[in-house]
Amino acid sequence: MIVVENIDKSFDTKQVLKNVSASFEEGKVNFIIGLSGSGKSVLTKCIVGLEEVDKGRVLYHDRDFTQMDHTERKEIRREIGMLFQGGALFDSLTVEQNIMFPLTMFARKSKTEMLERVNFCLERVALKDINKLFPAELSGGMKKRVGIARAIAMQPKYLFVDEPNSGLDPQTAIVIDNLIKEITYDYNITTVVVSHDMNSVMEIGDTIQFIYEGRIHWHGDRKSILNSGNKELDDFVYASEFMRIIKDKLSH
Repeated sequence: MIVVENIDKSFDTKQVLKNVSASFEEGKVNFIIGLSGSGKSVLTKCIVGLEEVDKGRVLYHDRDFTQMDHTERKEIRREIGMLFQGGALFDSLTVEQNIMFPLTMFARKSKTEMLERVNFCLERVALKDINKLFPAELSGGMKKRVGIARAIAMQPKYLFVDEPNSGLDPQTAIVIDNLIKEITYDYNITTVVVSHDMNSVMEIGDTIQFIYEGRIHWHGDRKSILNSGNKELDDFVYASEFMRIIKDKLSH
C-alpha cells in the first residue's frame, strides 16, 4: 500500500497540490483521474520522488519516503515499475535490450538469468519471439506491451502507469487494460494509473481518486462513480455523449 498524507506542492507562487491525502491499495488498480492541470501528474511525480513535496508524507508500506536519503530512496525505487505514456522505449535498442535495461542497471543477475527474465516477461505480455525487433517495427499496442514487460522486469511491488491507452484503438485499449489488471492481481502489485479515459476507469478501476483544482474532490470505486452526486465529478465523467447516454439509461 502507498499512503500520501497532507501533501502540498507549489511552483513559484502557484500552489498545485493542496493538502492531498489518499491511499493506494495493494493488489488493486488504483486510478488518479481529473481534468488537465488538476494536479494528477504532479501528485504522481511527488509519490515517486521526481518532485519534492513542500509539506506532507509519502509512505510505502509505512516507510516514509519523504524522509529518506538518496541511498534509502534508491532501494524503494528498485521496487517501482513505470509505464510511460508513449512507451518511452529506446529506439536504438532492440526489444530484448529495452527490457533488459533496468536489469543491467539494478539487478544482480548473470546475463543468462537476465535473458530468462526478459523471455518470461515477453511471454507474460503475449509477445514471444520478438526479442530482436526494434521499436520502429512494432505497432502502438505492441510498444505498450513491451513497456509493460520492461516495467515488470524487476518484479516490482509498485507499478505506476501514465495514460496507458493514449493513441490506441478501442480493442487494443481493452487488451492493455486487461493486461494491467491481470498483472496487478497475479503479482499483488500496488498499481497506480493516471488517466482521463473513463472506459479504462469503468473496466478495471478498483479505487478512484478524483483531483479537482489540486484537491482530492472525491474518492470511491467504479460502482459508485456513476452516482456520486458530485457536480464537478459528474461534469468530468459525463463529458462525452456516450457516457451521457449511459447516465440517461441508468436514470430510467
